[in-house]
Amino acid sequence: MEDPTLAPIALLIDSLRSQDAAQRLASVKKLSTIALALGEERTRRELIPFVNESVDDEDEILLALAEELAEFVPLVGGSQHAHFLLPPLESLATVDETVVRERAVASIVSVTGHMAPASVQEHLLPLLQRLAGREWPARVSACKLFATAYLPATELNRADLRASFLKLCHDETPMVRRAAAQALAPFAEALEPPHIREDILPSFVDLTQDDQDSVRLIAVEAAGALAKMLSREEVAASAMPAVMQCSQDKSWRVRFNAVQQLPALGEVLGTETASSDLLPLYLQLLRDNEPEVRTAATSKLSSFARLIPASDVTSQLLPRVKEIGGDANQLVRSALATVVMELAPVLGKNDTVEQLLPLFLSLLKDDWPDVRLAIIGKLQAVNQVIGIELLAQTLLPAVEDLATDKHWRVRQAIIEHTPMLATQLGADLFQQKLGKQCMQWLQDSVYSIREAAIHVLQAIAKEFGADWAREHIVPQVLSLMNSDNYLHRMTVLAAVGALSTCVTREVVQMSMLPAVVACCKDRTPNVRFNAAKIMQQLATVSDGPAIQHTIKPCLAELSADGDADVRFYAAAAAAACQ
Repeated sequence: MEDPTLAPIALLIDSLRSQDAAQRLASVKKLSTIALALGEERTRRELIPFVNESVDDEDEILLALAEELAEFVPLVGGSQHAHFLLPPLESLATVDETVVRERAVASIVSVTGHMAPASVQEHLLPLLQRLAGREWPARVSACKLFATAYLPATELNRADLRASFLKLCHDETPMVRRAAAQALAPFAEALEPPHIREDILPSFVDLTQDDQDSVRLIAVEAAGALAKMLSREEVAASAMPAVMQCSQDKSWRVRFNAVQQLPALGEVLGTETASSDLLPLYLQLLRDNEPEVRTAATSKLSSFARLIPASDVTSQLLPRVKEIGGDANQLVRSALATVVMELAPVLGKNDTVEQLLPLFLSLLKDDWPDVRLAIIGKLQAVNQVIGIELLAQTLLPAVEDLATDKHWRVRQAIIEHTPMLATQLGADLFQQKLGKQCMQWLQDSVYSIREAAIHVLQAIAKEFGADWAREHIVPQVLSLMNSDNYLHRMTVLAAVGALSTCVTREVVQMSMLPAVVACCKDRTPNVRFNAAKIMQQLATVSDGPAIQHTIKPCLAELSADGDADVRFYAAAAAAACQ
């Protein structure tokens, strides 16, 4: 007699055969439930073979199946039975859809990670050889499994694996060669040094000279990783010429990837070769016709500059850097803004002030907001280099202009750096240069700016102390309570709540509390219920008499307000004050 508890499981299995794709997808996502109910032995004997017969389905369902099977190792009985999951995953690794194949390969790697080396040899190696001998989608999947299969393999099997991989590197199908190019570096990491030199390096050179640019651009990406596995002489003899050739490729995408490998090559080759051979090529790529290539080259500016003598940076690199500051493409200028001040440690303070600071200030005034945003993010690095005197003389005027920039994200970026500027400038100079601007931010038309301004005021109050905040921040904030715009009045209330923890109890009770009480009678309900919420905050920093004679009576009055929201928040605040 059949177990009646398995009836729901039978329904789930039947739904895997449903004509409705959504129902089949839902069942696939519940496979673990089915496996738990069936138990480990029946899962291996019945469910997995059934799943293996169900791989001819829609791509979304197959993707979900590949994801589910990766978590099935405990459900089939642990690592000693994990190989039962490989047949359906092998089938999934042969389908046409790229996303499904990639997920199936990732699941195979995950499953074999639980298996003993002997089991990997017994089951993964035959699987890999089968994939390598099938249609091109299967061969693409095979390329990504060699690194996983190599380490547990015997010496004889390793030789077969190397031969199979080299065959795929010269496959007739470009997609397979592209996959082999992607797998070069990971497979090389698993190989013994002689085989990297004898097998992988020649294949790398061949792939960088492939007639398909889609293969060349992937192959050249392996240069940096391979360089770290090779000797300086091997890099100079094979890898460097291949990258230099790709750096002059007719396809800009190949040049884009090639330029990003130059710093990694320079680290291995040393200062002399980087300066004599790579620097002229790098300067050429900084002038490339394609803005994408110039952007990629510019992003590597500081990495490359550290590899060559400071004299070459000053005489050859800096003139080109100044040209980039006026590049017609905003993405190139943004890339420069991100890295330009990273040259400071290479140049030293004097050259930084003379050569880089004017460029930095120019980028701060760039017409494109993304460039200004990128350069603002490096303000702290500039301050550490130029010191307080030059900061006040040169940088602050530009910062003051950006504080009122028409793009709100630029204003927000400046606000976020204001606490750092306050620390650098000191209380008096900060109040003179930026104090008024902080109050203007509280009245900004953009909520994010007003909110950020509150956090800045709180940070500055903590930095300069309660006495300074009482004299320079609290009176100016409270003066904005009379604004005609109710949003500004709400912002002031939020600022009062934030500042209440930064000042003395006397300031809270003598200055802040009366202002909030006045807001409790505001004509706008939103202001009144926000006042109730701030009352609750002020109660935590006030003494007993203030709570009894001022806060509670005010909240009691608001509890009878005509607006439901005001009554709700007033009641909540009153309850918290008990």
